[in-house]
Amino acid sequence: MRRVVCAAFVSLDGIMQAPGGPEEDPTGGFAYGGWTFPHWDEAMGAAMGESFGKPFDLLLGRKTYEIFAAHWPYTEEPPADLFNNVTKYVATSSAEPLAWQNSVRLEGDVPAAVAELKQGEGPDLLTQGSSVLVHSLLAAGLVDELSLLIFPVLLGRGKSLFGDSARPGELELVSSQTSTTGVIIARYRPAGPIRTGSFQLAEPSAAELARRAKMKMEG
Repeated sequence: MRRVVCAAFVSLDGIMQAPGGPEEDPTGGFAYGGWTFPHWDEAMGAAMGESFGKPFDLLLGRKTYEIFAAHWPYTEEPPADLFNNVTKYVATSSAEPLAWQNSVRLEGDVPAAVAELKQGEGPDLLTQGSSVLVHSLLAAGLVDELSLLIFPVLLGRGKSLFGDSARPGELELVSSQTSTTGVIIARYRPAGPIRTGSFQLAEPSAAELARRAKMKMEG
């Protein structure tokens, strides 16, 4: 069985839009494209090298696919060889041909198609960016690991990693390190349903009971 690993560069407030450059994705008037660049260091490069050092196929949304297809076939910088040669599974409703070599269109319901891919044999299915696709995978409970580079930046607005449709649940921290520029490099795996508890007094005070009643009235 294959795993789905969602990899993303994300700001501290959860935005993942246009990390690589100003022209990457200015959708919605996003003005901070390239926000990861000033924070790059050797530790982050090593972490990315480790991530791409294991067998994988790419799982991409249409916009990220188009960004990659316009870049990686035209450069020799790593990981161009890897990205060019692996299979690219593309979630798209567009009828435009997928010209980048080894690209496969996901037909019909995307979460169902990914669930079917997971049942087969092969390497990990690695997402890059692709916020809409990631939202659908999280909502369907298909994500086996989150591989995040969390940057010390507040972007305020833009495409987010987590939408309202993400399934509630706890995560297990598998590994973490911090770059010289304050970027947290972390891997998480699903760890089951959310557990709850309470720090409140066993016998609530009259003030607490009044507060609860007020909250109910306020809805």
